[in-house]
Amino acid sequence: MLRVTVAFVAALALSYLLGSVLATQFILHEVAGLGLPVPWAVRLETTLFDLAGLARSYLPLLAVALVVALPVAAGLVRLVPGARLAWYLAAGCAAVLALHLIMAAVLGVTGIAATRSLPGLLAQGAAGAAGGALFHALTAGRRPRAPHGA
Repeated sequence: MLRVTVAFVAALALSYLLGSVLATQFILHEVAGLGLPVPWAVRLETTLFDLAGLARSYLPLLAVALVVALPVAAGLVRLVPGARLAWYLAAGCAAVLALHLIMAAVLGVTGIAATRSLPGLLAQGAAGAAGGALFHALTAGRRPRAPHGA
């Protein structure tokens, strides 16, 4: 159980880190496209600011999305064990895509501005997939054996 919890926290952290950084860079790319200078120092400062600022809103939403998706993937792994990595990649990606699409459809809110474009939305999905892949890697070890005589 501890290994699964640690794997979940690591997957969530990776998804959040990548999602936040990608979202920031997508927006700064659009700003630069308007002809405004965006030096690397500003990119770094803005990225760190967003990492801290999004922790109160985006991080808990990602946690909810992954806490639903990863157990579903585990169930699917039991049905098709040879596709374990694919299930966790798909689960992480689908969880994050669903999070953004549901928020937009139900609340009329785009919580992450970068998700207003298809590339930005797909980048967030890729961040979720990376988290799913990490969860897969951290939980893929040998399973405990039954005691002798059992």
